[in-house]
Formats: sequence, C-alpha cells, structure tokens
Amino acid sequence: MVLGAIAGLLVRSQHRTALATTTRVLSVPSVAVVSPKPSPAASGMPLPAEIKAWVETPIFSRVNGYLKRRYVDIGEDVVAGQLLAEIDTPEVRQEYARAQGQLVQAQAALGTAKQYSDRWALLVKSGSVSVQENADKQADYSLKAAAVESARAEVRRLEELLSFNRVTASFAGTITARNIDSGDLIVAAGGKELFHLAQTRKLRVFVQAPQGMALGFRPGQTAELTLQERPGRVFPAKVVRTAGVMASDSRTLLVELEVDNPKQEILAGSYAQARFTETNAEAALTLPGNTVLFGAEGPRVCVVKEDGKIEVRPVKLGRDFGQMIEVITGVGLKDRIVVNPSESFENGSTVSISEPPADSKKQ
Repeated sequence: MVLGAIAGLLVRSQHRTALATTTRVLSVPSVAVVSPKPSPAASGMPLPAEIKAWVETPIFSRVNGYLKRRYVDIGEDVVAGQLLAEIDTPEVRQEYARAQGQLVQAQAALGTAKQYSDRWALLVKSGSVSVQENADKQADYSLKAAAVESARAEVRRLEELLSFNRVTASFAGTITARNIDSGDLIVAAGGKELFHLAQTRKLRVFVQAPQGMALGFRPGQTAELTLQERPGRVFPAKVVRTAGVMASDSRTLLVELEVDNPKQEILAGSYAQARFTETNAEAALTLPGNTVLFGAEGPRVCVVKEDGKIEVRPVKLGRDFGQMIEVITGVGLKDRIVVNPSESFENGSTVSISEPPADSKKQ
C-alpha cells in the first residue's frame, strides 16, 4: 500500500509539471515574421523617360526678303555648312549700291581735302596763310578721312548682311521642320522659323527619379531603355549627369542619360521606359502593410531579436505600393518583422516564431 501511494504521488507530480510546462508554452504568443525586401524602385523598377535630340535649333533669317529657292525638306540629313535656302533681298542690294556710291564720294572728298591739307601745310611755313587757316584745312582732312572709314564700315555691314541671303546648316543633323516655300515673304525681326534642325544620331534621355532612388545614380552608370514601338528591343544607355538637387514641386531628381542612335531607330520626342540595373538596393526597403502599427507615436514595427524578445521600433514610411509599403529608415534587410503584430506587444515581450501565412509568403 505504501508503494502504491508513492507511485500515485509521482504520477500526480509529473502531471502537474507537464501541465505547468504546457501552460508556459501556451502563454508565449506565436508570431509569423517576414524580412524587408528592396523597394521596387531600388531593384530595377522601370521609370518613365523622355527622349530628346542631342542638339536641336530653330533656324531663322537674318535679312528681310523673299524666299528665292529651297534646297531641303523635312527628314533630310544635312552636313554642317550645307546650303538650305536662298533669300532674295532687293532692299539690301539697293542699300549696298548706295553705300558703295557714298564710299566713292567720301574717297573723292578725301582726295581733295588731302591736296588742300598738303598745300596749306607748305603755305603756312612761308607765311602766305595764317596758322588758323592751315588748322582748318588739317581738321577738314581728318573729318573727310573719318567719313571714308564710316562709309567703308557701312559697305562691310551690308556685305555681311547680303551674305545672310544664304541660309546654311549650323551643324550636321536632320531637318525636322520646314515652314517656308518659294516666294514666301521672309521677315528677320520676329519672323517665323524657317527650318528646325536636330542631331539625332545620339540622343539625350531625361528621367525624373523618385527620392528613394536619388542617391543611387552616378556618371557612367548603365541603364536599359525600352520603347513601346520596339517590343523586345533593349537599347543600352548610360548616365551622364544629374541635377544634383530634388525638384521642390515633385520631390524627384532629374537624371540625364545618353544613348547612341546610329541607325536612328529611336525617334526624338518619344517616351520610353528606363530601367537602372545598378541602383543602390539599400536606398529603401518594403514591407507588407500588415506589419506596421499606426498610433500616436507614429508608425512602428515589431522586430524579433535573436533571443525571441520583441523590439518595438519606429520607422519612416515612403510610398504605398498597395499590399507593400516603402520603409525609408528603421529596418534592415536581415530584420525579422512580425506580421499582424498585437497592440499589446512592447519592448521585451517574448514570442515564438511560426511559419508565415501563405499570403505573406507571396508578398
């Protein structure tokens, strides 16, 4: 009987110990955790890009007149200095002829003044004329010489103006617009654009990068350019410079790239998608939206440390991608973040980690 009593006590003790252990285990909440992932922007998210010609310029006339002849049309490639059009300038020709006549008159008057100047210079030495009369002749000669120089300058000005009747290309490129035709009236001051010239064998690409990517750009960095009208094609581009500051209205950074276009397969003025393959993956991270606690203290997440203790950590949020939300600061790639954290969690709370739910795995 004594042995039976002892055996019964041992069994009851074991039951109590097992019950206490089970109670302690059940009192520790089980949580699912996820780790942050690189932001879509930092991991190669395509950004909208605007493509522009490497160099482009409108071409205007420097003289008034009528279009005598046009030599090029839209879509034609031209070389630097190539003649694009000729302008008939009858008024400038008349002014030039009059200026030439005035130069001849001024030169004749200068010759006469020179003779009188030389003669009076001799006569004043012999006392035949007064010093004042000689001074007047010398001054008249100087005035006539100045008049000749003025007439020459006017002739040179009109010669330069006449040369503008030849409209030429300022650099090699493609004519992208033509707004005149033979016989049209050409007005220099405030007149319309004659041609538009663009250099398109190399192109500039402009991208407005979001703040989360702003620190990940450097000159020489590579990118991939894709266009809707060129499905399956990828055009390599590289970063040449950035604006260096965020735009105050959009909080984006202007990034300029260049892309070679020897076959002119890309049209200037198009829109494209630019994917940067070497951006800084640490610039921003993302977490499922159901990992963030919102309250008076601001957004927070619960991080499970190595010892199974909770650390409630404040975070700074960025853009909302729907199920995922961008986290600018507060977490790292290796942190274990509690999914659907309880409001009762506080620093030092003990938890056990279970498998994350299926929807969290997909995220």
